[in-house]
Amino acid sequence: MNYIAHIRESDQQIQTVEEHLLEVKRLAESYGEKIDVKHLAGLAGILHDLGKYTNEFREYILEAVGNPDSLPKKGSVDHSTAGGKLLYELFHTEKNANPYEGIVAEIVGNAIISHHSYLQDFLSPNLESKYLNRVRDKDLAEFEMAKQNFFEKVMSETDFYNYVDEAAEELKNFLTKEYYRSYEEKLMFLTKFIFSALIDADRTNTRLFEENKTDESIRSHKKLFDTYYERLMSKIRSFNEQPDANSHINVLRAEMSEQCEEFAKKPSGIYTLSIPTGGGKTLASLRYALKHAKLYKKNHIIYVVPYTTIIEQNAEEVRKILKDSANILEHHSNVIEDANDDDENQDGMINEKQKLKLARDNWDSPIIFTTMVQFLNVFYAKGSRNIRRLHHLSNSVIIFDEVQKVPISCVSLFNQALNFLKTYCHCCIVLCTATQPALDFVEHKLDIEADAEIIDNLPKVKESFKRVEIIDKATNETFNNEKLTHFIEEKMKEVQSILVILNTKSVVKNLYHQLKEKENRVPIFHLSTSMCAAHRSKILEKVRQHLHAGDKFICISTQLIEAGVDVSFDCVIRSLAGLDSIAQAAGRCNRHGEKERQFVYIIDHQEEKLDHLREIKVGKQVSKKILIDIRNDKSNHGGNILSTQALERYFQEFYTELKSELNYFIPKLKKEMTELLTATKKQYSYHQAYCHNKKKSLPLFLVNSYYTAAEEFHVIDDITTSVIVPYEEGKNIIADLNSSGSTDDLTRLLRKAQQYTINLYSYEQEQLEKNDGVVSFWDGKILALKEGAYNEEFGLNLENDSQFGLNIF
Repeated sequence: MNYIAHIRESDQQIQTVEEHLLEVKRLAESYGEKIDVKHLAGLAGILHDLGKYTNEFREYILEAVGNPDSLPKKGSVDHSTAGGKLLYELFHTEKNANPYEGIVAEIVGNAIISHHSYLQDFLSPNLESKYLNRVRDKDLAEFEMAKQNFFEKVMSETDFYNYVDEAAEELKNFLTKEYYRSYEEKLMFLTKFIFSALIDADRTNTRLFEENKTDESIRSHKKLFDTYYERLMSKIRSFNEQPDANSHINVLRAEMSEQCEEFAKKPSGIYTLSIPTGGGKTLASLRYALKHAKLYKKNHIIYVVPYTTIIEQNAEEVRKILKDSANILEHHSNVIEDANDDDENQDGMINEKQKLKLARDNWDSPIIFTTMVQFLNVFYAKGSRNIRRLHHLSNSVIIFDEVQKVPISCVSLFNQALNFLKTYCHCCIVLCTATQPALDFVEHKLDIEADAEIIDNLPKVKESFKRVEIIDKATNETFNNEKLTHFIEEKMKEVQSILVILNTKSVVKNLYHQLKEKENRVPIFHLSTSMCAAHRSKILEKVRQHLHAGDKFICISTQLIEAGVDVSFDCVIRSLAGLDSIAQAAGRCNRHGEKERQFVYIIDHQEEKLDHLREIKVGKQVSKKILIDIRNDKSNHGGNILSTQALERYFQEFYTELKSELNYFIPKLKKEMTELLTATKKQYSYHQAYCHNKKKSLPLFLVNSYYTAAEEFHVIDDITTSVIVPYEEGKNIIADLNSSGSTDDLTRLLRKAQQYTINLYSYEQEQLEKNDGVVSFWDGKILALKEGAYNEEFGLNLENDSQFGLNIF
């Protein structure tokens, strides 16, 4: 009798359970082999659908094909528990003399029982073990039959026990590496890696079967990286032929680029690249990454940036230099909303709804541009779409651009993730910014190398790149938009271009309208995250055209323009914020040293409401103290607000002020997330409470709360929802979502849609729904704005009354 894993919708072809298990095992092994856990990952792969070896599931899936209208509730046949239950029964007993096999049963078993949802809590805050409820207590009617079929059709008992022995040996080697970390921290990351390998192997094999394609394996990008390196070096050599090649700044840029080339020969580790703003950081870091990837046979180069604006610019720049569009992935939003997705309902049929799950980006491209939000979500957020990408981070060069923008609440989690990537995943990590944060100053320190800085003699380099004077107008007076408008009008008499950067979208929008009313002689541009990426890119292109022509104009923006956007204004006005933000704003003024020293004005804007923007508020307070000390000549910063000493003081005071928030505190639970994920049994307060209540210890090696931690994790405090906007090509994307296509077609469509999305806060989504400004597709998984809800000047319009053309709905 054939037991069925999947039935293809297009031609009713059957994939047997044996075929699926062996193919997923092979894929999972190839993923696990990257960090020397081949058998641990393979064990998850070969057991994950053990529960499909039953008559109950076979009848269920055949009924799904023959009579779908009378189908019982989806998910009513549990096929995920059996594999975890088998491991628990065979290897997690008091008689088992090998504790490593018991831990294997837990970490692999948890991945298996969770492969249609998210990793379960070993012990939850309500003192319940969802893991034990499944693997120990749940009664599976045909469990013995499933075991017998597995040992007869897939792997003999002897081979299986030998395979588990191999997995246990891998676990032992894994745990003995880097002994000073707790076992719980190591096992948390290992469990997530195994879960990632299983999810990706399962989804990949299912997609290949659905599309009737052959097997995939890890692709080597060595030849591609060789080609990329030659193209990059050709571009760099062309700079020598430019008329200004011997200018002071271009000579410095060339020297730092050469230093990156030489430093790339060093072994992988965690390093810093502190090139000043305007120093050619993008090309220098790419040169380092390609050289290191070639020498050390890395699989991927991954750029992680704070804002989508930087992705658009940097990815496009890299595409042009490397002359390749197909292999450079931008991934900066999850168009599909499935934070609470639980596809335990999967019935083995490959249908339109399941294509959403199969179509998601799993980061298997050679060069990837993504955001800090997406990077942190991979490790800590709920949803299989996030963690599926984790194993692809291994054996990569990872460049963190503007690393000072790591959200304060995530600093400890960020450091722990990087330490895992360095120690276990053979990653080379570069922290790239002009203002390095003190990540080794906090409690959960970063394992940064002893001689981490790539650039020699940084103080001298920074002084050589000084192109602006910072003018303090923040310690003696305050501004509102009316006063600021007059100040801008006065400065426009002296310069051609002014960039104004404020801390909140509402004040930016109000200032834009106020200037439009009063200053009608020059073009005025608006930039904020209320506009989609494609829209912002178009505005920035117009800005660059005006800058190149030397026209008079004004640009009003939120902080999104500060990091990585290559523009150079005559004058910058920056609302008081953290010193890192001030330094980045200064980098948008006289960026290439085109003119004699220009001015950056720091103002204190009284109309900005920062109560819900605590990091900006604290950064502003610390910066103001330093400015006052400099004004009163009570500092040793040499009168320079952006000196190395001033920045070191800023980050130490900033982190000290926010010390209680560095470990991701969860108010609802009154716990830090680091405790939920990595506390030892003796230190874990929920385990202590369990032992007190039950008068006994929980019979598990691990007691941490993975599911609860993921459910409570949000990189930003307010949960946002991605929505596609009807801006230019976005209209066609929205229209195409109504048509049915292949998984590949949907993947391409969703990738393209990222350029045409914005993120809505819950109150914004509610107001749009009230005003009939939003429409949903794919059972509400994908949202889009109606045309009236998007404005071609400032983006999102909650009133849904923009005159933007014909309504396509």
